[in-house]
Amino acid sequence: MIIASIDIGTNTVLLLIAEVDKASSKITPLLNEYKMPRIGRDLKINENISLDRIEKLFTILSEYKSIISKYHVDDVLVTATNALRIAANSTEIAERIKKQLSWHVNIISGKSEAEFAFLGAVPVSSNNNNLVIDIGGGSTELILGKENDIEYRKSFQIGSVSATENYLKNSPPLDKELSELKIELGTIFEEIKNKFAPDLTYSIAGTPTTLFCMVNEIKSFDDSVVEGGILKYEDIVRIIQKLKKLTPKEIINKYGSIMQGREDIILSGSIILLNIMKLLNLSKVIVSLRGIRYGAIVSFLKGMKNKG
Repeated sequence: MIIASIDIGTNTVLLLIAEVDKASSKITPLLNEYKMPRIGRDLKINENISLDRIEKLFTILSEYKSIISKYHVDDVLVTATNALRIAANSTEIAERIKKQLSWHVNIISGKSEAEFAFLGAVPVSSNNNNLVIDIGGGSTELILGKENDIEYRKSFQIGSVSATENYLKNSPPLDKELSELKIELGTIFEEIKNKFAPDLTYSIAGTPTTLFCMVNEIKSFDDSVVEGGILKYEDIVRIIQKLKKLTPKEIINKYGSIMQGREDIILSGSIILLNIMKLLNLSKVIVSLRGIRYGAIVSFLKGMKNKG
């Protein structure tokens, strides 16, 4: 069967069209699309997503619907995370998506977001004790466990967009701002200090994929090159030292168009990732493109099997 899976995040709206083997749950990507409307820009809990951001979202979703129509898709899964989770007008937006595009939107909890991230990132056959780090725009999820045995999962209310908007208000950021962000991250993630000793650690979403391209001087994004890449602690330290001295425009000039849409938030995302790695004594992470949109398919397949 063929499934389209859309992930509506704080910063990105992602589309995966994949061929899926129901028996083995193997997901073979046919198409990946990445757009960055940042619907969660300046969004606080119980505030409205702005009208201009909503229109950007619908422009992208309409484009995705046109793409999906070219495939013989059996099901369309639409998953929404932190931005729609905290917005006051999320129900209104979901109802409009249902009316205009005929798609049901699954606005998942932080706990479910963590589970979807884990199901998407970790290979089905893995017997390792795996940690998944998912740094989104408005929240960060940490999940530890094996395929069918999740030991720990938690959503922390900070991400690359919210950290930038609340702490790194100048560009380049002031030393005081960087210091305040690090202090806040130390408080938010205090409970995980030396808590896990995973066999493998996967880092998903835009922060690690972009960092990998920066470290390896990749100017044109290629899924096959980035997937499974290794990010070392010392490489992230080195990139942060460079980023904190640059404006967003200078970041694009230095690292290329691959930064477009992330040039102003990559520093905060990098700091969040480095902070987590330091607290857990991790020397490296595995970069994975397989996030929530993959996990949504795995969860959907599990539901089908349980019904059947």
